[in-house]
Amino acid sequence: MSELIVGRNAVLEALKAGREIEKINIQKAEKGARPAGSVRQIIAKAKDAGIPVYHSDKQFMDKLLDGAQVNCQGVIATASDYSYCEIEDILALAEEREEKPFIVILDGLEDPHNLGAIMRTAECVGAHGIIIPKRRSVSVNETVLKTSAGAAEHMLCARVTNIGAAIDRLKESGVWVYACDMGDELMYEQDMTGPVAIVIGSEGFGISRLVKEKCDFVVSIPMRGRINSLNASNAAAVLMYEILKQRMG
Repeated sequence: MSELIVGRNAVLEALKAGREIEKINIQKAEKGARPAGSVRQIIAKAKDAGIPVYHSDKQFMDKLLDGAQVNCQGVIATASDYSYCEIEDILALAEEREEKPFIVILDGLEDPHNLGAIMRTAECVGAHGIIIPKRRSVSVNETVLKTSAGAAEHMLCARVTNIGAAIDRLKESGVWVYACDMGDELMYEQDMTGPVAIVIGSEGFGISRLVKEKCDFVVSIPMRGRINSLNASNAAAVLMYEILKQRMG
């Protein structure tokens, strides 16, 4: 589910075009050597786009090329060819199934294992799709596909420029948006049987303030132990199954 983009110009053009890139490997420069201007430009653009950059030795770069006789110029990008959808596709699927929309929004999730686990649970509960941001967020890569245990092949995923704008679009379609965060109202106390989208925050920072302000409600998961938070994929699973329970009730 991925392909290599090889060479400085090719990688730079892919970045300029907004290509979905998982990571960039750059060959380590000799001690004391300054990276070429084009390489510095690639690093800067990757940083702006939230794409991880790894400085690798020549042996590792050769391994990535897997014997291909090509001059990579010390730069190799790994691009996903996973087919993302549009928000309209997710809404259309709910309409096709004659069901109220059930959508999961992930605000800055970074761990591919968490995305894969959430995709697996979302498919199991009958959610119609997942929405993730293009920048500073994990994309659908090989780790996600493996962790999802095949669910990624059946789960629609939209990658959007702005989560806030995506929430506005869902609201226009009559979808109520619930932020999963610490608050006064427990998830059991909120009616989530209607058209619903739940927002799960990033592993380290939770839901951003601007995104949280866009949400209609804040629902929390009750905690009784000494640790007061769950892993992102665990929290998503608990909330998704509460929604399924309410819909089946």
